[in-house]
Amino acid sequence: MVATNEAWLAQLSEETLEPELAICDPHHHLWDFRPERMEPRYFLDEFLADLNTGHNITATVFIECGTMFKADGPVELRPVGETEFVNGIAAMSASGQYGPIRVAAGIVGTADLSLGDDVAAVLEAHLAAGGGRFRGIRHSGVWDASDDLPNGRMSPQPRVYLNEDFRTGLARLGRMGLTFEAWCYHPQIPELAELARAVPGTTIVLNHLGGPMGVGPYAGRQDEIFAQWRRDVAELAQCDNVVAKLGGINMEINGFGWHERERPPGSKELMEATRHYYDYTIEQFGIDRCMFESNFPVDKVTCDYNVLWNSFKRLTADYSDDEKRRLYHDNAMQVYRL
Repeated sequence: MVATNEAWLAQLSEETLEPELAICDPHHHLWDFRPERMEPRYFLDEFLADLNTGHNITATVFIECGTMFKADGPVELRPVGETEFVNGIAAMSASGQYGPIRVAAGIVGTADLSLGDDVAAVLEAHLAAGGGRFRGIRHSGVWDASDDLPNGRMSPQPRVYLNEDFRTGLARLGRMGLTFEAWCYHPQIPELAELARAVPGTTIVLNHLGGPMGVGPYAGRQDEIFAQWRRDVAELAQCDNVVAKLGGINMEINGFGWHERERPPGSKELMEATRHYYDYTIEQFGIDRCMFESNFPVDKVTCDYNVLWNSFKRLTADYSDDEKRRLYHDNAMQVYRL
């Protein structure tokens, strides 16, 4: 099944920049039956069609998206079905029959960390299902009072990251050598900083630059929101156990409105409009604690895979070869132990 915005994206074609630069894409999804998305079905074939558009992608990390949960059994164990599903795709990729890219070399699933220490049984089930590829948990903390913004799937209520049972579960995650993916909206970054300070033994990966919003109650407030975001990101960056993913702000909820235009943005325009978020995050976290991400196919609502990575490469055009290796490949390989 092709993307529903394929003709729109096809209006723009770019030559791949720095095609030899090795990239580990540490954030993508795989799913089916998502009619609300620009890419309703995104399995191995669809992902490979994007991966093989010019950039040197060597490996990827799957991040949970609520797909293929078990239909029955204990509720807390149903998300293990997602890990089973993705590990099958990873095994297909690892055969080499689909090319040299190792898709889903790392797998991040989900679990209800509010179970506290009892989450250990769920984590063990994920590890068993992951075939040696399971690396951690994402438990979304996104919440907003506005109906214009979706709330978290696992815990659709405010301040989940401040819950004591959640913190107990997060500590258990760290003791088992697993990482935590934090997906929140920008007003919740201070809550995430509190969480990081409370559980310093667990590695936390900030998703999507901390979720700067631009729709609903946040529309038309770009300067105000950026100022708040800067203050909160600076505080979060003081937590040594937090690393940052650079990307994931080309969604509808970020408010740039790219998908509403007659033509998609090119990589130069895309990066010029958003680079202040990237520059500041790299400044605060440092090269060693940042990694570029695609967030595909979600960000495909704005641009194709080639244009997205070109936009990142334009931002880092003056970086050293060593800095590029870390931002595009080595940091992700290290964090996810690939």
